[in-house]
Amino acid sequence: MATRALTRMHSIRERVGDSLAAHPNELLALFSRFVNQGKGFLQPHQLLAEFEAVIPEEDKERLKQGVLGEILRATQEAIVLPPWVALAVRPRPGVWEYIRVNVSELAVEELSVPGYLKFKEELVNGSGKDNFVLELDFEPFNASFPRPTLSKSIGSGVQFLNRHLSSKLFQDKECMYPLLNFLCSHNYKGTSMMLNDRIQSLTALQSALRKAEDHLSTLSLDTPFSEFEHRFQGLGLEKGWGDTAKRVLETIHMLLDLLEAPDPCTLETFLGRIPMMFNVVILSPHGYFAQANVLGYPDTGGQVVYILDQVRALEEEMLLRIKQQGLNITPKILIVTRLLPDAIGTTCTERLEKVIGTEHSSILRVPFRNKEGILRKWISRFDVWPYLETYAEDVADELASELDAKPDLIIGNYSDGNLVASLLAHRLGVTQCTIAHALEKTKYPESDIYWKKFENQYHFSCQFTADLIAMNHTDFIITSTYQEIAGSKDTVGQYESHIAFTLPGLYRVVHGIEVFDPKFNIVSPGADMSVYFPYSEEKKRLTALHPEIEELLYSNVDNTEHKGFIKDRNKPIIFSMARLDRVKNITGLVEWYGKNARLRELVNLVIVAGDHGKESKDREEQAELKKMVRFIEEYKLNGQIRWISAQMDRVRNGELYRYIADTKGAFIQPAFYEAFGLTVVEAMTCGLPTFATCHGGPAEIIVHGTSGFHIDPYQGDKAADLIADFFEKSKEDPSHWERISEGGLKRIYEKYTWKLYSERLMTLTGVYSFWKYVSNLERRDTRRYLEMFYALKYRELAQAVPLAVDVVPANGVVEDGNAK
Repeated sequence: MATRALTRMHSIRERVGDSLAAHPNELLALFSRFVNQGKGFLQPHQLLAEFEAVIPEEDKERLKQGVLGEILRATQEAIVLPPWVALAVRPRPGVWEYIRVNVSELAVEELSVPGYLKFKEELVNGSGKDNFVLELDFEPFNASFPRPTLSKSIGSGVQFLNRHLSSKLFQDKECMYPLLNFLCSHNYKGTSMMLNDRIQSLTALQSALRKAEDHLSTLSLDTPFSEFEHRFQGLGLEKGWGDTAKRVLETIHMLLDLLEAPDPCTLETFLGRIPMMFNVVILSPHGYFAQANVLGYPDTGGQVVYILDQVRALEEEMLLRIKQQGLNITPKILIVTRLLPDAIGTTCTERLEKVIGTEHSSILRVPFRNKEGILRKWISRFDVWPYLETYAEDVADELASELDAKPDLIIGNYSDGNLVASLLAHRLGVTQCTIAHALEKTKYPESDIYWKKFENQYHFSCQFTADLIAMNHTDFIITSTYQEIAGSKDTVGQYESHIAFTLPGLYRVVHGIEVFDPKFNIVSPGADMSVYFPYSEEKKRLTALHPEIEELLYSNVDNTEHKGFIKDRNKPIIFSMARLDRVKNITGLVEWYGKNARLRELVNLVIVAGDHGKESKDREEQAELKKMVRFIEEYKLNGQIRWISAQMDRVRNGELYRYIADTKGAFIQPAFYEAFGLTVVEAMTCGLPTFATCHGGPAEIIVHGTSGFHIDPYQGDKAADLIADFFEKSKEDPSHWERISEGGLKRIYEKYTWKLYSERLMTLTGVYSFWKYVSNLERRDTRRYLEMFYALKYRELAQAVPLAVDVVPANGVVEDGNAK
């Protein structure tokens, strides 16, 4: 990144200088306003607000359309240390440039990444000179590694990798030997697949394939492999080519084409057919992970639903491919999570639990352990760090007994699961996939620069360190959207925020991740279509649940499951369902509704979030619960709002979406940031028009005005007006509601299904496993660097996190299971 951006940095600096020369008074007024407010940190919306406040009305439009406007729109943050103002400018996704302006002299100079970060650190540390700051820089390890240069290519890693490495590897026939060796290496528990030791050369391979082709041409296409298996073994060909003569012939033709004239598309398809995946391990240590009675609990939400749906789809695809490969192998998928001995009323107390709807997938629960023994209580995801290394060792022992083999793929989920996956993949030498779901750094603005302020509550130093280790160790990364990687034209992506940042007094990240790296791939999940299906499919509707749903929505009784009531049942319902976290902004939606008389006149509001039947153990949820009560009272919402406790029954939730659609209502997802937005996909799959945050994945899922609407959670008044406009228009023209509903369904069927997801995941595993085998994708130098970073920094940080306690203190209160 640094090399590519260098010439552009100079260009940006010159353009700012030219703008200063052309508009000295206006720019002096703007930058002086920054400086006069004293040292500080400005976010993009604050920068633009200052521009609006200080620039004369007659000059605004001209300056907005000029160089100054372009640079301000591209600026993601400003650091003010009088007389200097430093800008982090992002001309396009994945490319950053740094400059600073001396307001006293109206001089502009470029800054290196370390220079900018050092300048930024002065906000916290003052101007003290520390020449021995730990700087992390992964760029030297990746400088010679192939990567695309266009921002639009971000997230299409496997396509680029295949094109680039194919052109390097397959320059002549002799270069095909790595593929031959890869095929020869395949076996399952000591039994050869694809090729046996009769094939020792490319000439022998081609000869065997030609003879096999000739023999197959004499057979019926539906002849099973077992009828010609013995003949094939004599040629050097073992099981794995296909289950019928037709399938075997297709696979042989692909390989012959590759040997004659290799191309990346044929290679990808061929690699997808090679038997490679039989044992898969999926890590998700934190939270209450179970199939019933846990959704809505702290740290337990969409990620659990995602993994369970992923496993069902993945097992189905694995079984299909194993059958098509002509093999008689039983696959196994293990979801590894934490055992919670005190989680009474859930299956989180059980060591092994079969995944419903599967034959060969299970949840394996391993407890957290310390010197005193097993930790029995739930603890927040922010507090798990001291346990993870021992946990990884215990998991490795459990896997050895459960699988009786090494896994073929390890998938990590969230920061803690990805760290454990990295430790296991490193130890076992297997292919690793990372799925972030959410990187906390983008959810909590300024959580890097002011990390010490957050440390006691969130322990971000551990989390950010674990994230850096996992994203650099893994073989490939799956994201649900482009936004997760590199944001949009105006917003920064989750991974992109880790390119360069600083934790003052701890370490400075000069280059943490390369978003152009071909390890990034966009593979979007879907909703379980046996649970979530359109409201219009009347024969499948679960009408037996309607009395329960009507009780949830409309009864006039306050109890532990619902509060508030709805007076006018004839109005449409706007509906939101999420954990009661600050970032989900459910209380923000209640406030928008309370303030907007027009919206209140048009629709009722239903919220499913939190648990007001008992005191929450989660610190954030406690604060949000109080805000909910305050807003309902302040805006006198009783009669217009129904607040329902978190609902654990997915089947009923699916019918709840459809019931809301029957009222001609809508789903609202108001989060400050949402990595993907599974509830958005669920609502759209049920045919419910959806309004969702423009920050994160939903902005990519929804095409604004066609398949739903984007809302800005930082502009609640505008969001409420947009929702009200939709319902006014739908009231006048009911076909408007129908058009958005149908547009959402069309979008889902095109891009967001689990069938598409599982097919892609299987193919990615094959491709990355191959290139890791034949090239330097193993990145041993990077991993040695990570070993040192882990041993010298992560361990020290994890050990500083207070250990949880199971003993109830004298006052009888245990908060989050942690010693306080």
